[in-house]
Amino acid sequence: MDYEKYLEEKEKEYENMCKRCGACCGAYDDPCKHLKLNKEGKYYCEIYEKRFGLRETIKGEKFYCVEIRKILNSHWKKDYLCGYKIKSKFI
Repeated sequence: MDYEKYLEEKEKEYENMCKRCGACCGAYDDPCKHLKLNKEGKYYCEIYEKRFGLRETIKGEKFYCVEIRKILNSHWKKDYLCGYKIKSKFI
């Protein structure tokens, strides 16, 4: 296996830890304007590939969307649902 393929597989593995609870994107508080709920009751970001940077919540709060690993040591409403926090024991 070449290195690029290895990195792609690791990225997929990491992405699959997400339970799509939406908590990190404010689903249970003041959600990001780009956070959507699908028919199965799972959340997703409608601009996922371009999500990083200055964003806005439904109520108009400005915030910076960052990689989940950068905020795992902080807390947000219902963060105990987060697959990344469960896996990394940051709850």
